[in-house]
Amino acid sequence: MLKIATWNVNSVRQRIGNLTGWLKSAAPDIVCLQEIKCLDEAFPRGEIEGLGYNVVTLGQKTFNGVALLSRLPFDEVRLGLPGDDADVQARYIEAVVSVAGGALRIASIYLPNGNPLGTEKYPYKLAWMERLRRHAAELLSYEEPLVLAGDYNVIPEPRDARHPEQWENDALFLPETRSAFRALLNLGLTEAVRATTDADGLYSFWDYQAGAWQRNNGIRIDHLLLSPQAADRLVEAGIDRDERAKDKPSDHVPVWVNLSLDPPGR
Repeated sequence: MLKIATWNVNSVRQRIGNLTGWLKSAAPDIVCLQEIKCLDEAFPRGEIEGLGYNVVTLGQKTFNGVALLSRLPFDEVRLGLPGDDADVQARYIEAVVSVAGGALRIASIYLPNGNPLGTEKYPYKLAWMERLRRHAAELLSYEEPLVLAGDYNVIPEPRDARHPEQWENDALFLPETRSAFRALLNLGLTEAVRATTDADGLYSFWDYQAGAWQRNNGIRIDHLLLSPQAADRLVEAGIDRDERAKDKPSDHVPVWVNLSLDPPGR
């Protein structure tokens, strides 16, 4: 069994205690991090490697930044999302690890927020989503287990927000955003949490403002999308909601899947 998780840590150096504590208790095999908010050389590699993880990062000073942590060695790594050589924002990292029977490909994604509307940020979001769709189509052609995990900054459906009416004019919930997300799914990807439950009240983000956590005014924007070869091996999915109640937490919590994939030789 392989446990794969995604977590927007909202500054890895500020949350290193939260992260290492969760790594010890949750024991994921592979972790996709977003918003590490530091350059590669400033990433707290030693603390994480000391827990048995291999680490690859694509950092950026103060903003963005993504990383992959894996108990399995990385066979290959791709830094950045193809399709726009002028895009310098650190939002995508992809790697391949070996599992019994072949390869597993995993990507950590920090999709643009897109706010405020009326600026260049929303067209950038939609263009980035189209680049991701094109790249995902290519990856799916490899017919291997693939997990595209991260902070998508997309509320897929009204039930994925406690108060969807509050998000009607937000880039995370606009019809164009949700349509672009569906276009990604329509390639043949499975959204892991919704493949395992239709329950309401499942959220992965609570704003720091206005007592959102205390009021459970959350949204579900962190997703793991699975290729058919990964979806066939989906055992369970979950959200580690309690991490939001910890001291000095990220405003996101980990979301994870268990796949019936074994490391080589097991």
